[in-house]
Amino acid sequence: MLIDFFLALKHGGLPVSLTEHMDLLATMEHGHADMSVEQFYYLSRMALVKRETDYDRFDRVFAAYFKGLEKLPVDPETLIPEEWLRRNGERYLSDEDKARIKALGGWDALMETLAKRLQEQKERHEGGNRWIGTGGTSPFGAHGYNPEGIRMAPTDKGQRGAVKVWEKRAFRNLDDRVELGTRNIKLALRGLRQWAREGNETELDLDGTIDATARNSGMLDLRMVPEKANRIKVLLLVDVGGSMSPHVQVCEQLFSAARAEFKHLEHYYFHNCVYDYLWKDNTRRGEVVLTHDVMNRYGSDYKLIFVGDATMSPYEVLQPQGGIEYFNEEPGAVWIERLCAHFRRHAWLIPEPVHYWDQVSTIRIIKELVDHQMFSLTPSGLHEATKALR
Repeated sequence: MLIDFFLALKHGGLPVSLTEHMDLLATMEHGHADMSVEQFYYLSRMALVKRETDYDRFDRVFAAYFKGLEKLPVDPETLIPEEWLRRNGERYLSDEDKARIKALGGWDALMETLAKRLQEQKERHEGGNRWIGTGGTSPFGAHGYNPEGIRMAPTDKGQRGAVKVWEKRAFRNLDDRVELGTRNIKLALRGLRQWAREGNETELDLDGTIDATARNSGMLDLRMVPEKANRIKVLLLVDVGGSMSPHVQVCEQLFSAARAEFKHLEHYYFHNCVYDYLWKDNTRRGEVVLTHDVMNRYGSDYKLIFVGDATMSPYEVLQPQGGIEYFNEEPGAVWIERLCAHFRRHAWLIPEPVHYWDQVSTIRIIKELVDHQMFSLTPSGLHEATKALR
């Protein structure tokens, strides 16, 4: 059964490996799972899932695969061992319920009746007080009531069970195949973080203190170190207005996530293509900032991230005076090349779908200008961008 489960996870797009599957089996052999579905759910997720963004996909595969456990088993002694049912009874039933079961014949009588029902029943049943089904007063089923019952398919309307856990689907917004949200943007951007200890020595160095104390014949010798901080520096250039208007929300989410993740974040705005000046305000009003000054102000250790749809007239990229708002003396392509030469680690994030890129000439042109470091503005695209920016 677990081989099929492993293959189902692979088919569902989860990057599970045979080594992890063997680790799961070894853990179970050592008695670290009590054979309840809920315990197996947590154990298998811990052993097989590497990334938080895969939790939702794992939940969906787990739910689809183990839905089979809710169907009528052919052999109750093989698929629903008596000791499992006894253990679940001990866990979920009150002392009063257990006493009532004992008065009605006890577990032995209950299991004998269950085996007989499984042999006799030929189809699904709902309601009533005899067959295995739902909504009735039979001892065997779900969504009903019987003081000596065996719940064949636990759900969130009964005792707390594993189905409630995996059908809750609390991680859907972390799946890297769904739309962006601030939370999964943060997860993607964390791949850029670089930790270093800088500044005043304010944090206890435990290992250093132990070593220094040992060398000092047991006399306490406290050692301090600077607090660890994220030293990554990011320069964000965002296209605003025009064809970028439909992408305002996702750009706001990206900016919010980047502001939360990076202490050293600088940002400027441009329209369609970068020329000899930028704006600090997204309304593109007020004082402008010369692009040359931006390059002089921020060192090459900054990671440069362009955000734009790269969709415009080719003249705006390739020709002097091709800008739609003023007569630029040099083509936008020249300024993109200068920025990429200064900031060696750079990437262009584009909110347009990948299949659309080859249909727009300026997307192809700009992709060449940024050394093919163009990535889709999706969680998976952001993960690839962070790899390129390291």
